Amino acid sequence: MNRRDALRMLTAGAVIPALSPELFAFYRETHPEGPYALRTLNPHQNDTVVAMIDQIIPATDTPGAKGARVNEFIDVILTEWATEEERRNFLDGLAAVDKQSNAFFGKDFASASSGQQLVLLRSLDAAADTARAQRKEEDRPPFWEPEGRDTQMQGDFFTVFKNMTVHGYYTSEIGFSQELKLQIIPGAQHGCSPLGPGAGNADW
Repeated sequence: MNRRDALRMLTAGAVIPALSPELFAFYRETHPEGPYALRTLNPHQNDTVVAMIDQIIPATDTPGAKGARVNEFIDVILTEWATEEERRNFLDGLAAVDKQSNAFFGKDFASASSGQQLVLLRSLDAAADTARAQRKEEDRPPFWEPEGRDTQMQGDFFTVFKNMTVHGYYTSEIGFSQELKLQIIPGAQHGCSPLGPGAGNADW
């Protein structure tokens, strides 16, 4: 498997428990270790990404997507895996989010209130559902395939963004070990030990 195959599966929305060890390793390697300097996203774009991922997977009793540094995962994907066209489409999608936020609330998305951000993301999710339904009815190629590039609408951007957020979170140490309570590297075997909710190894 190569990065293009992994990126295609990521944007297609492969279910996390169904990931093969090889694909899981691809996504794990994309998470930066230690301090990280942005390479594709500028500071404002990064603020927008952070605000969006924080709404999609907020912190609860465990850290959310922001705490798992999913914004850095997304920056690595854009820098090292995406084509120039894919990067441009993604950044155009971020700009469109700001444009809508300014039209609705008179401020950029990152500056909007949490409630305003949630309202806008729900509208994007609804647009994504509509785009998927239309694409299915017309039997058109999905947008992540070359022949389907002309179907990259705003709803499609949010589908890609949400899938990247979910995969970035659940393949991070926080999402995998703390949220799902799974082991990235199996530890010692302790027979007859009681297991808590969600404990065990990934169902690969």
